[in-house]
Amino acid sequence: MGIAAAMILAAALLLQSAPVLAGQDAGAVRGENPATPTVPPPAGVPGKPTPRGLWWKNAAVIGGIGATVGYYGATSWWKDGFSGSFRTVDEGWFGRNTYAGGADKAGHAYFTYTGARLLTRGFEAVGNDTGRALRLGAWTSLGVMTGVEVIDGFSKRFRFSMEDAVANAAGAAFAVLAEVDPRIDALLDFRLLYRRSDDARRVGGADPIEDYSGQTFLLAVKADGIPRLREVPVARYLELQAGYNTRGYEPNDGVKIDPHRRIYYGIGINLSRLLSDTVFRGDRKGGKIQRGTDTVLEFIEVPWTAARTYRRL
Repeated sequence: MGIAAAMILAAALLLQSAPVLAGQDAGAVRGENPATPTVPPPAGVPGKPTPRGLWWKNAAVIGGIGATVGYYGATSWWKDGFSGSFRTVDEGWFGRNTYAGGADKAGHAYFTYTGARLLTRGFEAVGNDTGRALRLGAWTSLGVMTGVEVIDGFSKRFRFSMEDAVANAAGAAFAVLAEVDPRIDALLDFRLLYRRSDDARRVGGADPIEDYSGQTFLLAVKADGIPRLREVPVARYLELQAGYNTRGYEPNDGVKIDPHRRIYYGIGINLSRLLSDTVFRGDRKGGKIQRGTDTVLEFIEVPWTAARTYRRL
């Protein structure tokens, strides 16, 4: 997942030059104005030919992501070299005795999802129309993540995991669904909450991406995405959350201390809507600062903004 994070980071840099993060209607902010969905043409319908200048921009974006991934992989994931043969492993899904208790599977889905959505906005920023940007963003994110998994199959340290590949595909599919239908984007957020875990402190780990015990993956259902609740005072700022994390699996120094899985549920605050109505004074279109803030809050959960409890599995 460290590679995926680097890919997402590179995609986020593209957004610095994006004039608008909306679809075809410049006054509609993604996830905030679901009245006019912008649906890209079906996959089988050919679009307009890509202008030569735009083709090079797209190639530069994809090449930049590939170079970032290649550098990270060479210096981190694959620094032990390759075996010369393709090897696979059956890791399972979210069972007690699976790798990381399945937290890595949630991570693969999350990072592919986030990468696809940020890359879609990045491809829009360099001049692609909505449909082409979505296709490029989704396929680039899924392609990179799948490529990493294939290379893992040839590495000495890792193996190809079909479960990881399926999780990648699920994340990409969810991203496409949210981009195609703004009503879904307005209703649901897929977020990551991170706090450095006791496991990481015990083994001296400092990489948040490899600290599975510190990651919690959350799905938030926002009242603001439900028309009947959107105009109800107080209620429109609330959201229901469900989440998953594991403790005691990774990182470790060969000794796993009380490995277990957790299912979370609770009530949180929709910070995007709250800030829109207060700090940004109800400006639903938003300026650059507001759009950037909304983008961060769409994918990252701010600590201490929800009341959650969990059930241990």
